[in-house]
Amino acid sequence: MKSVFFSTILAVAGAFVSAHEAFDDVVPKESIKVLGDHNPINVIKYTADPGVMVWDNTVYVYGTNDGIAELMADDEPANVYDKIHSINVMSSKDLVNWVDHGTIVAAAKEKVNDEGEIIHPYDPEGIAQWAPNSWAPTAAHKTINGKEKFFLYFANSGDGIGVLSADSPTGPFEDPIGDYLISHDTPNCETITWLFDPAVFVDDDGTGYIYFGGGVPGEYTNKYDGYPLNSDAPLFERPQTLRAAQLGDDMISLATVPVLLDAPWPYEDSGIHKADGIYYYSYCTNWNEKSPFGQARIGLMKSESPLGPFEFVDTVFNNPGDFFGVYGNNHHTIIPFYDKFYIFYHSEYLNVQKYGEARGYRTTHVNEVKYEDGKFYNATGNLAGVEQLFNVDAFAENPAALMAWEAGVSTNGLGHTTVTYNKGEWTGVSKVDFDDGATTVTISATTVNGAVIQVSLDSPEGEVIGYVEIPPTGEDDYVDITVEITPVSGVRDVFFLASDDVTVDYWTFGNLDDEQTDSCEEETTTEESECEETIYVEETCDEEETTEADEE
Repeated sequence: MKSVFFSTILAVAGAFVSAHEAFDDVVPKESIKVLGDHNPINVIKYTADPGVMVWDNTVYVYGTNDGIAELMADDEPANVYDKIHSINVMSSKDLVNWVDHGTIVAAAKEKVNDEGEIIHPYDPEGIAQWAPNSWAPTAAHKTINGKEKFFLYFANSGDGIGVLSADSPTGPFEDPIGDYLISHDTPNCETITWLFDPAVFVDDDGTGYIYFGGGVPGEYTNKYDGYPLNSDAPLFERPQTLRAAQLGDDMISLATVPVLLDAPWPYEDSGIHKADGIYYYSYCTNWNEKSPFGQARIGLMKSESPLGPFEFVDTVFNNPGDFFGVYGNNHHTIIPFYDKFYIFYHSEYLNVQKYGEARGYRTTHVNEVKYEDGKFYNATGNLAGVEQLFNVDAFAENPAALMAWEAGVSTNGLGHTTVTYNKGEWTGVSKVDFDDGATTVTISATTVNGAVIQVSLDSPEGEVIGYVEIPPTGEDDYVDITVEITPVSGVRDVFFLASDDVTVDYWTFGNLDDEQTDSCEEETTTEESECEETIYVEETCDEEETTEADEE
């Protein structure tokens, strides 16, 4: 028994050395997102117009899919918004580590321009067959007939708003009405310049409300507002293109005729939140240089009723160009989460880092909005982001798609996602709590030709605590591999680096001492053969029994 145990230790040590050699020619890929920064929240995909929902102590972000990094060329041309017909979704419990849940193909219909040219073809995976675009989504949840339901609202370009529904925040979604929820045929919406940018709020009594609209009559040619195109006469100050309505109990119909939100100097981007019984409507101001609020900032209004009337308060967020150097449309959501308020927004910072210039590909950021004595203060955008609210439990089964930093990897699936690494690609998780210590790591993975995953602390090139060798499994055949690691305790950043192509489902850490103790306790009530299944357990149990006999 002891000789077998000793041989096992030697085998583990030999495997450690062999696995190390697999990285002799591996150079970790460089990440655009700096280690330690918490913004942008996801760099696997370009995600704009963040709509945010909180459910089950988890923040879900839904955003316009500007592009998936791995599918984009090194010299990608400028973004074409008329091509966009899918929505990215991600979630976090701590606001620093995010799970990429994949991409929802929301719209199916082909998009054709005025000259009859196809901008994007019909997409058979699309959900809403009537819609060619899905912009600026938002989401809400509500208990209906004793069951929690989830609703995903989106804009079909500037032509109207649709809604999808599901039994889970990540889908699968379906189109419950097969048409617009709100269109230019909706009462009091006939002349709205841009019928888009929905925000949805479910009040404490379960009543839902929707806010939408935008545009400035006369600024651009528009077939709906009927206002003459004249650069000297557009209605910048009071365009009256924003609306709000009560949703039906089913969340997929309107219970009231939409009412006017007469905001000053508006442009687009509705938002709604509540604090201390007061309703706050927020929106993006327009670009007119005469505006007293600055160009394309987030304005804030308040009311004692969810449908107003609202009075203007102040601006609460400047254009991202003031913080990141590139000015563009400003789209946001403000949410309460664990006794603080946070603003989610997008910027073009990341695509400038990649392409050397702004090409219209945006990524989502989050920063805190200070709220004190009934007042919201102006928030600041930065790359540092927010403080991590909770540590990650090292001993839980954590999805591989949970990450704060990454370089080169891609996600697979929708809802439950896996992560594919190629040689030199890696992911990093912020503040993993090992408590009193871990001595093993388990990784569930699949690889066609075999691969090794290096586990390190602090950075992809930091202190290595273990190597997990994944044997060839065939395509999509997952195996769980557990190996011993250098003991680690406390709270550390953890990184996973791949030697070759491999797809990972989840990871978790363990402690041999805890497992041995549990096994020995079970031995008193189970057959001896059950303890003999693990050499470590049998050896430890024998030693404990011998010690007790000697003491007697």
